[in-house]
Amino acid sequence: MSDSVLPIVTVDRATTSRRLPPWLRRNLEPGGGHGETADLVAELGLETVCESARCPNRLECWSQRTATFMILGNVCTRPCGFCSVPKGRGEALEADEPERVAEAARRLGLRHVVVTSVTRDDLPDGGADHFRRTIEAIRTMFRETGVGASGTVEVLVPDFIGKVGALARVLEARPDVFNHNTETVPRLYRAVRGRRSVYAWTLELLADAKRLLPGVRTKSGLMLGLGETRDELLDVFADLLDHGVDFLTLGQYLQPVADALPVERYVPPEEFEELGALARGMGFRRVASGPLVRSSYHARDMAEDVVASPVT
Repeated sequence: MSDSVLPIVTVDRATTSRRLPPWLRRNLEPGGGHGETADLVAELGLETVCESARCPNRLECWSQRTATFMILGNVCTRPCGFCSVPKGRGEALEADEPERVAEAARRLGLRHVVVTSVTRDDLPDGGADHFRRTIEAIRTMFRETGVGASGTVEVLVPDFIGKVGALARVLEARPDVFNHNTETVPRLYRAVRGRRSVYAWTLELLADAKRLLPGVRTKSGLMLGLGETRDELLDVFADLLDHGVDFLTLGQYLQPVADALPVERYVPPEEFEELGALARGMGFRRVASGPLVRSSYHARDMAEDVVASPVT
């Protein structure tokens, strides 16, 4: 393998019986800002979904001095079948984490900041107030650095099932993009997302976000390759549109660890292109569809129209 051909996926090859197809490899120039981003994340004691979820695009994004911050600790209370984030009892919240996230965004020069989290069923509000404080800290940073209204914030939240008032609490801080991933089709929901996750609740959460904060861009994503059918995907597209979703991401599921769900199929790029075109034709405002697409991958590009027409 040439030094300029880097394995973009971080999947443990021993966990899958299939050889990775060629479209999951690409030419990348090593170096860039990767080390600087890694050092900054470590210095500020932050978690990123890039590392915890073994994102296949980490090298590219970190080389471009961008990252997706993960708040509320690095231990998730949900046993989702697709995820590599550690499972167990939630960690104590760090009161200064919102300010540290804002400082990292400032030093990276980010104008679009994406914040996600583990699921915290153990917290009375599911971590909603911590989300609010993080958004507000980023907004303060934007004002202090002169970025102002051209800076945008995107949140990728858990479902907050059973947490009355949690969604409204997050939306008090007026994020520009509100994302909650559907992940898969209804037939596979229990196997992929666990017993506590409910497809109908996902749809209602996305619709309620638009109702509580008119003008917010809502976003959701699906992983392909878990055994879903084309008709099932199209049905989910229709459901998301019926619930007001603006942005859609479609990407290939990659088995991150040995005990995660196996990959049923590697979906070829041309199929992603076709599905993306169908989704656009159905009415989504923006669609990103490709084997290596993830929820926050090139998120600033997808949210360009937020700057032109911000939440008021």
